[in-house]
Amino acid sequence: MAQRQPVSDPPEVADEQRHAPYLDALVDYASRNPARLHVPGHKGGPGADPQLAGAIGEKALALDVPALTWGIDVGVEPTPFNESQRLAAEAWGAKRCWFLINGASQGNLVAGLTLAHAGARVVVQRNAHSSMIDALILSGLRPTFMRPEIDPELGIAHCITADTLERALAAAPDAVGATVVSPTYFGAVADVAALADVAHSHEVPLIVDEAWGAHLAFNDHLPAHALSRGADLVVSSTHKIIGALTQAAMLHLAHGSERWIDENVVDRCVTLVESTSPSSLLTASLDAGRRQAIAHGRELLDETTHALVETRNAIRAIPGLDVLDERLVGRPGVYAYDPLRLVTDVRATGATGYEVATLLREVDDINLELAGENVIVAVFGMGERAREQGQRFVAALRVVVDRLAPDGARASREFAEAPPWGELVMGPREAFFAPQEVVSVRDAAGRIAAESLAAYPPGVPNVLPGERLTAETLNYIQQTLELGGSLRGATDRQLRTLRVVAQ
Repeated sequence: MAQRQPVSDPPEVADEQRHAPYLDALVDYASRNPARLHVPGHKGGPGADPQLAGAIGEKALALDVPALTWGIDVGVEPTPFNESQRLAAEAWGAKRCWFLINGASQGNLVAGLTLAHAGARVVVQRNAHSSMIDALILSGLRPTFMRPEIDPELGIAHCITADTLERALAAAPDAVGATVVSPTYFGAVADVAALADVAHSHEVPLIVDEAWGAHLAFNDHLPAHALSRGADLVVSSTHKIIGALTQAAMLHLAHGSERWIDENVVDRCVTLVESTSPSSLLTASLDAGRRQAIAHGRELLDETTHALVETRNAIRAIPGLDVLDERLVGRPGVYAYDPLRLVTDVRATGATGYEVATLLREVDDINLELAGENVIVAVFGMGERAREQGQRFVAALRVVVDRLAPDGARASREFAEAPPWGELVMGPREAFFAPQEVVSVRDAAGRIAAESLAAYPPGVPNVLPGERLTAETLNYIQQTLELGGSLRGATDRQLRTLRVVAQ
């Protein structure tokens, strides 16, 4: 298959932003054929398993260099590592940027640990990623949860409104920060400027989990990114759309945020929850991802979004299918929409998203980001062949829909709305470390959960440690599993038993 042809650098990009200093330093190190009297044991290739070497290539192994290597991350200042982080901060408009090799999850842990230096309570969007709940457990912060806006048709969660944040902070005057999610898994973007105004009026910082929005800074046709709208600390999952290697992410601190956030505290917290053996390959991919985004992002994102307009129109023409798009804008919790999430509404086919996802794999090896009861979600990257992939996706959907109802009949389904989240009766850290016991799911209603249960969407818990379990929530999760969903966070992924706080 032909490779994408490189595009020319736009003239307004600074010369230094056209380079990847960390990646350049790795390449230079490998090209010298140095004596590698250090880890890792594969020694740049000779000691590697032959199948691994054949699979990922000798060049990748040669660039797998440990931390504290002269001329890469130690030596004459600024080192290539320091310079690459400075260029990333400049590219996103941040005061400072940290490279994360444990994903955006590490960024959420850092955010929680940073806030814990200022106090004991935080206001949190309830459909936050499970790593934010992990941050509560590690930091000991006591959350006041905010319910996101729920789509009345599809039952999916959108963003937090400014009014919701205002009420939450008014009810929690001791809060030391507020954390929100934007964009969501389904493409909804929050009114971050309004949220920042509310947070700052209460003298607290706004933390934005922008894991799904690292690309927004590089194309004016997309919604504005969180840093440009007043957020103070932004978690950015650079691998998701921009194309760094899986597990590579960034954390951005805004200019003017020193009123609420000490960058030295953030730095200490980053170190606390990262490996002492960070991957040079992940770090290099962040450096290269930044370069491609600032030099070519505008053109690449235009190409992808234009292709997705065609793809959405083609899907909408298939009987029984619809798509989410900018028509959502203006609904509660949807200030703008990110078009790189392709969300297909499958209710009118009479099948669940889980069933459609299974058939797509069988028909043409189509693998999705997310399947739920009512929707399937495909994610498109900044620089991929989006038109080609969209056409393949549409062709497979046509086959699937015909297979589901060969006579053309469509039995429209209504969504099964998730029950309300349970009452938080213990802090997540308190429940996680409390004496525990394992009980049958039949006997769990009324007990206090000691573990997370996340059935839909992935990474967003239906149950948190410290919440009182209800029969409605447990039944909903079991029904989701029966429909083909999966369960994350639980010790027993089949939900026959679960861990609760001992009575």
